[in-house]
Amino acid sequence: MKIQPEFIDQQALIQAIRRDIHAHPELKFAEYRTAELVVQQLTNWGIKTHTGLANTGVVGIIEGELGLGKSIGLRADMDALPIHEKNTFEHASTHQGTMHACGHDGHTAMLLGAAHYFSTHRNFKGTIYLIFQPAEEGGGGARQMIQEGLFSLFPCDAVFGLHNWPGMPEGQFGAITGPTMASSNEFKISLKGKGAHAALPHNGADPILAVTQLAGALQSIITRNKSPIDTAVLSITQIHGGFTSNVIPDDAWLGGTVRTFNKSTLDLIETRLTEIAHGVAQTFNCQAEVEFERNYPALINHPAETAFAVKVIEETFGKEYVNPSMQPTMGSEDFAFMLEKVPGCYIFLGNGDGSHRLSGHGLGPCDLHNPSYDFNDSLLPIGSNYWVQLAKRFLE
Repeated sequence: MKIQPEFIDQQALIQAIRRDIHAHPELKFAEYRTAELVVQQLTNWGIKTHTGLANTGVVGIIEGELGLGKSIGLRADMDALPIHEKNTFEHASTHQGTMHACGHDGHTAMLLGAAHYFSTHRNFKGTIYLIFQPAEEGGGGARQMIQEGLFSLFPCDAVFGLHNWPGMPEGQFGAITGPTMASSNEFKISLKGKGAHAALPHNGADPILAVTQLAGALQSIITRNKSPIDTAVLSITQIHGGFTSNVIPDDAWLGGTVRTFNKSTLDLIETRLTEIAHGVAQTFNCQAEVEFERNYPALINHPAETAFAVKVIEETFGKEYVNPSMQPTMGSEDFAFMLEKVPGCYIFLGNGDGSHRLSGHGLGPCDLHNPSYDFNDSLLPIGSNYWVQLAKRFLE
């Protein structure tokens, strides 16, 4: 793989930053130290910053020396996860119960690597906005930054994001046109019955029996209501009810998640879920209360920007570094909110099989959201090089 020498030369610096962030993880909307570190580095490199969007968000503004022109947004996420790290190497988390188990430390460091390059190479026309976003992990930080004026303060002609991808060969890129990551939605269905002695069930209305029947009935939405060619997942992840063996309780509930790529399919699932919940409840003389929350929309890559990103990868690193078998994932990502407002593309960068981890890593695989995960530092110059070439080419 061909990487510009500048990114090889700066790797030790960017790696040190990445490991420092990994050792000091912070949860959604509380990335104070991380944001301060980002601001300090950008300021030291002569890059203007704007702070305060979505509480801890940071935007770096790099203006070209050749005058006004187009503008491009490059986004990295900064937050960690509420996971207790099992790794014991030197840069393992110092905050018990909090860990960078998704690589956001690496994403932030790669974008800082691009910033370091542009601090001394501004021979371009236009503006680069470096978007360091908080609260990707369930907080909707992208949505909040937009609501607080991200794209009115920093208008972008296009916006791009990147995520490391364990299991994909190290340094390969995956790009998909159109639906790439699923929407994320949660539901909770509460069933209210009438409690009774377990030996006298006819005196009550059993919500436990109702909730178990409902669990199976909801899967009929996926198999019998939606079109077989529309991808969707409905997973029941919680069932709660009862407190002792000889009492039928008054209440029980179940909850879970729905993932789709298509809004009309999601509308259908929500409608049928509500209808089935009330129907099953009525069958067992219970009452149903349905809560359905739409968290993140599906992430839809724009065709022109995706083709452009792939071309930049091919010309920068070689065609062999574009993974031909990358498939959409039912995982979700709040960069989808940005792509609803501005055209752009979200790509994946192979994190390898985990062999990069230092001695002292946990026994588990190097998967995302895993207590034995660690970002592959070999990707730092690759990701920074990609960001720089993408921005330069776009602004040409």
